[in-house]
Amino acid sequence: EVQLVESGGGLVQAGGSLRLSCAASGFTFDTYDIGWFRQAPGKEHEGVSCIYGSDGSTSYADSVKGRFTISSDNAKNTVYLQMNNLKPEDTAVYYCTAVHIRRGLNVLMTMTYVGGDGMDYCGKGTLVTVSS
Repeated sequence: EVQLVESGGGLVQAGGSLRLSCAASGFTFDTYDIGWFRQAPGKEHEGVSCIYGSDGSTSYADSVKGRFTISSDNAKNTVYLQMNNLKPEDTAVYYCTAVHIRRGLNVLMTMTYVGGDGMDYCGKGTLVTVSS
């Protein structure tokens, strides 16, 4: 059974940091592109970051560039999202998603348009709240 389990969310003050984790099971990690998207109450999905399984390249939304860093530990089948200098507008539920590399998707764009529905797998999310 394929599972993506997010953890690491919580309440933090503006300017603080959090590290989200996405633990994957049931599939070969390096044959998947892994992404994070977020959804704030009443707002649309926003693709935040992704890491491509074929070569480890990464991509970020303009809103988080320079503040967020995505990384993976293939031995642990875990992807991390290090979030620094958090802002109140980063408050959202953060979801981890995975899509097989053969689909060749633009992962950030796909997650922005359709959230987890366009991906092969999606976790249940972890809430990040940033207070001002």
